[in-house]
Amino acid sequence: MVAQKFLVDMNKPLVFQVGHLGEDYDEWVHEPIVSKDGPRFFQSDFLELFTRTAWWVIPTVWLPVASWFIFNSVKSGLPSQQVAPFVLLGIFVWTLAEYTLHRFLFHVKTKSYWGNTFHYLLHGCHHKHPMDSYRLVFPPVAAAILALPIWNLVKLICTPSIAPAVFGGILLGYVMYDCTHYYLHHGQPKSEVPKSLKLSKIISQEKAYDNSFVMLQKYHLNHHYRLQNYGFGITSPLWDKVFGTVPPPQSKADAKRR
Repeated sequence: MVAQKFLVDMNKPLVFQVGHLGEDYDEWVHEPIVSKDGPRFFQSDFLELFTRTAWWVIPTVWLPVASWFIFNSVKSGLPSQQVAPFVLLGIFVWTLAEYTLHRFLFHVKTKSYWGNTFHYLLHGCHHKHPMDSYRLVFPPVAAAILALPIWNLVKLICTPSIAPAVFGGILLGYVMYDCTHYYLHHGQPKSEVPKSLKLSKIISQEKAYDNSFVMLQKYHLNHHYRLQNYGFGITSPLWDKVFGTVPPPQSKADAKRR
């Protein structure tokens, strides 16, 4: 007898279905459904509530927490002129953490029931439904779970007065990451033609921003729709360049196939 492949019923809650896909899960999850209507995860309304997070929740929750950590460095005796450099160091550390988490955790290959289920909750759902705005940023509880070991590592490496400033910078980097990620999927760059010479300087600055945004947006969407094993940087392609995971240029043959 030939075993039949498991078929996911998109009209039913998905979380406890995807584990049954086994080794077919990776292919399934990287065939995106481009719709703003997100799927249902759980039958329970209570559990379903915790899977949906609006983008503005991220800065609302984490900016005060980051500020509290930075203030604690000052309170612990870190000179005020040294606060900004250590916060910037934390933001830089976050860019590496962002790349590492995205490449090695969010894109881990799984085929077991619970491995597939965990991966779908962590990141697979975003690749399957990339335009689901309420499953795009990290729920605060999940982010706190990931932040705890990072905080413990920072405390281990840094002095008691420096550690909170560095970790506060890491949290600021995370807020930048999640908000940037949201707008890479849902933001719309401006394209107005200047009608007044007095506004030309402002418009040129806006155009420069828009061009940078469009390039970063294309870079990230390329990760979703073309080469999922490249382009792990969200806020910057820096670490993709360092570790050799910059997406190769699209060939004419690729373009024709698309």
